[in-house]
Amino acid sequence: MGSEALDRPHLQHGISTMSAKTLFITGASSGIGAATARLAVSKGWHVGLFARSEDKLQSLVNELGDKAMALPGDVTDLDEVKAALDRFVAHAGPLKAAYANAGTGLSTSGTEAGDPEEWAKMIQVNVMGVLWTAKAAMPHLKPQAGHLLLTGSAAGRRHLSGSVYGATKWFVHGYGGNLAEEMKEFGGRCTIIAPGMVDTPFFDEAKPDKLQPEDVARAAVFALEADPRCSVNEVFLMPTQ
Repeated sequence: MGSEALDRPHLQHGISTMSAKTLFITGASSGIGAATARLAVSKGWHVGLFARSEDKLQSLVNELGDKAMALPGDVTDLDEVKAALDRFVAHAGPLKAAYANAGTGLSTSGTEAGDPEEWAKMIQVNVMGVLWTAKAAMPHLKPQAGHLLLTGSAAGRRHLSGSVYGATKWFVHGYGGNLAEEMKEFGGRCTIIAPGMVDTPFFDEAKPDKLQPEDVARAAVFALEADPRCSVNEVFLMPTQ
């Protein structure tokens, strides 16, 4: 075993070949991120899985095999995102796509009842985490005319009474449109994946009648695999009930 492997004790599977289809996913340990990783791997993508939960990431890597790489880290730390991307690119080859999917919500809603400390933590993930992912990924994506995906929300397309969470998703939608204009300059693409309610660990109670993570994953991979002449700027999904 070489020194590189010893430096990465959390990796049981290494990506052994360079791939033209490389995707870095934040918030990859569960929900939409994990479902997207599973579907992308089934379509021949190599995936870099970034999230705070090393155990969950390693379990997913064990499931997906050598097309997946666990990259534990904190999306609110720009240096950690940059380091993870550098490691993934060194292992898998030039970056074709990145998915800024990590997000969190609030335990209480409304302006008066809201917890300012909870707001600050959420903004660090939902706003700064998107900015850090875009900033860290852009130098890798630009030479490849690559693709950036962002997880938006139905809450970022309509006004909800006192919703600070919704406001963070309005940011994602606005910034995503601005990124799409910026990335056109080098032939790149930016897509907002905007679901309504999804049955994920984001909610305390199961929502079996709502969207499933696999629904959102299919939308993300649809955008990724669109012909290069076609920019899918937004996919808006809503549950039928």
